[in-house]
Amino acid sequence: MNLPFVGLVSFAGQPAQEDWSQLRGADVAILGVPIDTASSYRVGTRFGPRAIREASMFHSFGPEGVFDFEDEVTYLSANEVRIVDAGDSDVIYADTKRSLANATEAVRALLDQGTLPYILGGDHAITMATVAAYSDEPPLYILHIDAHFDFIDERNGISWGHSSPMRRASEMSHVTGITTLAPHNMASVSRKDYEAAKAYGTHVVPLRRLRQQGAAASLAHLPDGQRVYVSIDIDAFDPSIAPGTATISHGGLSYYEGKDILREIASRFDVIGVDFVEVSPPYDPSGITSLLAARLTLDVLGVMYHEKTGKGS
Repeated sequence: MNLPFVGLVSFAGQPAQEDWSQLRGADVAILGVPIDTASSYRVGTRFGPRAIREASMFHSFGPEGVFDFEDEVTYLSANEVRIVDAGDSDVIYADTKRSLANATEAVRALLDQGTLPYILGGDHAITMATVAAYSDEPPLYILHIDAHFDFIDERNGISWGHSSPMRRASEMSHVTGITTLAPHNMASVSRKDYEAAKAYGTHVVPLRRLRQQGAAASLAHLPDGQRVYVSIDIDAFDPSIAPGTATISHGGLSYYEGKDILREIASRFDVIGVDFVEVSPPYDPSGITSLLAARLTLDVLGVMYHEKTGKGS
């Protein structure tokens, strides 16, 4: 029987292919980047990719896809999308910069194969590396879902920490802009970094405003078809459903709020890459944080490729 606790683990039980030169024909490649040496507080996100894969086995599926009774739609069927698990980028012990450089090269290898990278972190520093991989691609816009702004320039001389990915991305010529969705609570940003983000032109939709106006209105400033890279920090979600993360922030998104945001993104924009970061399994013995990341990953991929095949119109 195809039970979630039987057999080798891969993302949602999909085929594994660690030879990145053999990815032609795959629509999506799941890539782990298990780095947490850029974290300024609690570590443990190096175990995130493996835990998300393990949790995703609960949602493993075959070529027939997955039926959603609420939408009355079958998602993720073999005629809509082919997902492969591409393993992990190489991590150099105690060398964050080289590990991040390896992540950049890994994402470039996936892009060279015409495959959409879906990256599992790892701390949020990986985003500055994965976005850098698109430097030879057409320009992109970043949609950033997070409890924090992540716009710190440097802390104690470190400019590549997990609180700086949007600041570093803002300096990249192929990044045309950033929207940060769902930041909340005091200390999500300092005044200095808030002013820097606003000066750059970051479009900010605080969580309470997002709740009031909804996902569609919160993204109405962007045109349909916009090329977007999506960066999701699990700490945007309430710790009641996502306790396994380094920097918890109470009052965060519910599952359905997150799902609605990702559905709006997947149905309106040209998503060219995604990362899901800051899942830290040691702080969640129940595993619900990893399960949430796995579930939302399948949700967004399902809608994306249902729309791409024209069945969502």
